[in-house]
Formats: sequence, structure tokens, C-alpha cells
Amino acid sequence: MSKKVQYTLEYPVRCSPTILYEFLSTPAGLQEWFADKVDEREGTFSFSWNGTVEKAQVIETELDKFIRFHWLTAPTDEYFEFRIEKSEVTNLTILVIRDFADKKEVKDQSQLWEYQVKDLFHRLGN
Repeated sequence: MSKKVQYTLEYPVRCSPTILYEFLSTPAGLQEWFADKVDEREGTFSFSWNGTVEKAQVIETELDKFIRFHWLTAPTDEYFEFRIEKSEVTNLTILVIRDFADKKEVKDQSQLWEYQVKDLFHRLGN
């Protein structure tokens, strides 16, 4: 099995880091754009898509800055992360997504994130 590679996607967002963080770190916020249904118990999130449930543990978080999840079925060194940065030049909020995929699947996975983020932006009024 080939080792997955980390890739990073960046999206400028017109909203405050506090509002964006709510959409990235709470079951209600994530359910708005990321999955059909999201539940959380003691730091473990259950994400449902079309009846399929995947679980992820929150492994690191900082309020209004970032949240890092680890899929329970993935190798321990893999994660996906939502990070909120501020552009020094434009003062825009930047959503940075870090994830892992097989090298040949990075493009497809990036397009999937693109689709998800479009839904997020729609919910945010961007």
C-alpha cells in the first residue's frame, strides 16, 4: 500500500474567524456543509453521509485558530485539519485545509473539498 501524501488547500473567506470556527468545530456547524449528520461525544465526531458513518477524534484544537481531526480508521500520522489564518496584506480570513490522500487521488480529493467548501461559503453568505 502506498503512503499517502499531505496536501494543502487555501480559500479566502469573507467572515470573522469566530463565525468560521463555529462551522469547522461544532456538530451543528459541520452538519451545515460537511456531512449529512454530525454527532459528537467526548471529542469523537461521527460523520454520516448517505447512511455511512465515519468517526474522527479531535486530536488538537485552538479556539478560533484551528481544529485537527484523526479518522479512527486511518494510520496514526494522518489527519485532516481546518486552520484559520489572517492575511497580513489584505486582512482577509483564509481557510486552510490540510488532508492526506494517495498521490494519484490528490486532484480528486481536492475537487471534493472544493465542492464542500462551496457549500460552506453558501452557508456563510460568501
